[in-house]
Amino acid sequence: MSSTERPWLANYPAGIPAEIDPEEFPSIHAVLEGAIAKYRDQAAFSCMGVSITYGELDELSTRFAAYLLCELKLKKGDRIAIMMPNCLQYPIATFGALRAGLTVVNTNPLYTARELRHQLVDSGARAILVMDNFGQVVEKVLPDTAVEHVITTGLGDMLGFPKGAIVNFVVKYVKKMVPDYNIGGATRFRDVLKAGARHAMPTVDIAPADIAFLQYTGGTTGVAKGAMLTHRNLVANMQQASAWVGQQAQPGKEVMITALPLYHIFALTANGLVFMKFGAKNILITNPRDMPGFVKELKREPFTAITGVNTLFNGLLNTPGFEDVDFSQLRLTLGGGMAVQRSVAERWKKVTGVTLVEAYGLTETSPAACINPMDLADYNGSIGLPVPSTDACIKDEEGRMLPPGEVGELCIKGPQVMAGYWHRPEDTAEAIDADGWLHTGDMARMEASGFFYIVDRKKDMILVSGFNVYPNEIEDVIAMMPGVLEVAAVGVADEKSGEAVKVVIVKKDPSLTVEQVKAHARAELTGYKQPRYVEFRDELPKTNVGKILRRELRDEA
Repeated sequence: MSSTERPWLANYPAGIPAEIDPEEFPSIHAVLEGAIAKYRDQAAFSCMGVSITYGELDELSTRFAAYLLCELKLKKGDRIAIMMPNCLQYPIATFGALRAGLTVVNTNPLYTARELRHQLVDSGARAILVMDNFGQVVEKVLPDTAVEHVITTGLGDMLGFPKGAIVNFVVKYVKKMVPDYNIGGATRFRDVLKAGARHAMPTVDIAPADIAFLQYTGGTTGVAKGAMLTHRNLVANMQQASAWVGQQAQPGKEVMITALPLYHIFALTANGLVFMKFGAKNILITNPRDMPGFVKELKREPFTAITGVNTLFNGLLNTPGFEDVDFSQLRLTLGGGMAVQRSVAERWKKVTGVTLVEAYGLTETSPAACINPMDLADYNGSIGLPVPSTDACIKDEEGRMLPPGEVGELCIKGPQVMAGYWHRPEDTAEAIDADGWLHTGDMARMEASGFFYIVDRKKDMILVSGFNVYPNEIEDVIAMMPGVLEVAAVGVADEKSGEAVKVVIVKKDPSLTVEQVKAHARAELTGYKQPRYVEFRDELPKTNVGKILRRELRDEA
């Protein structure tokens, strides 16, 4: 696309380049080495009040890498699955595996045996690192996989003595969160680090095109596929995002709250990788679903940045004590993963004094594709502007580019776009067209200013008497009601109109009624958009990172 076809460049914040150099670093490890050299004695990751410095991360990840190569005899390109929540072991193992030239298969620890079996078999993983809490599931599926080596760890293993021992005891014997399991030949994580220290780290040449992560996606719509994210993809996205947020960042002084799991692409890149360049201290939240515990963690020390999804921000705002957190140092709140609702964004600004900036990305784009300007005064309902070195356009069903203002499918092109789906050439060809455009499956429009607006997921669109109804709009309107905590809108079969709108609501005010909801909708929505059915529930089905699963609600209906 020419500069005249990139209207967003005119609205780029001052100092942000139109292009980045994706070749500046050959690998993720090269970026890490730069951070280690600059910030060796500063805290890199913290969990439950215990921190490791960049220098310690360097030493421990080197030991882990040496163990993989010298003891397990794994080779460059082999896959290792990592199945853990946020804890200090995660960055040590991930950076260790990457510096050994392995491909990390990020694995949701909440997977069922069926889901885990599929991912391990599909990826061909030769090794897995798993937290004890989830060992029983690994034990069930091992015989069906190519996994040869199992490394196990307890939640407290990197917290030092006596804290680590106490945490492990409480998790296993008090909270009873560790079902019994027995995996013969498994090695403990701490023993791995000891053994790795006995070996000199071999030299491994890592090329930009080497696969860094197999990041599985699509599990909510069918069989999960492994997006092949290369070192070049991730380095490019780190360069793009760090150029974008760098105007506000203060190198060596950032304290980032990481509540989304690092095995999810949003936190992995935005928190684990991008802020590493700035020498940030990443505070890992192991269980953000424990909202009172989360708020208590936020009160430990002032923080400068936090990322999350709409449901996480909404949950915090509705947790007693959150308004008493010290927000004096907070400069950046970044929302992604799902649509940010206006009511949540406005309340966040009121409580924290900081704008909730919406970003947009996909697993397939490593993930950042569009971000709003960091100095945005107020929430604007947009996903922002394409990041440097990124082209975006709106296409119709025939693949023609649409002019500003028209709704079609959002398509992305840039160095952060995945190499394809692992062993799935047909799916890759369907996702990335002959001209290199990634078809996102999201319905959107571009304004003349170059700002993009998501209208909805293509598959979630509701068709009422031939009219397109977008669940995001319905949810935004219903969420404006003070008595609504959470809401999801789906289409259900209807004899007269083909489909009708149904909303499923979690109440904030127990006295909220169906008629109140419908009256509010009548005042705010045109006839065909109004929900015909209203259902109240105690909770909504969600993914591991808090995305509401509309598909499950549709399937039930």
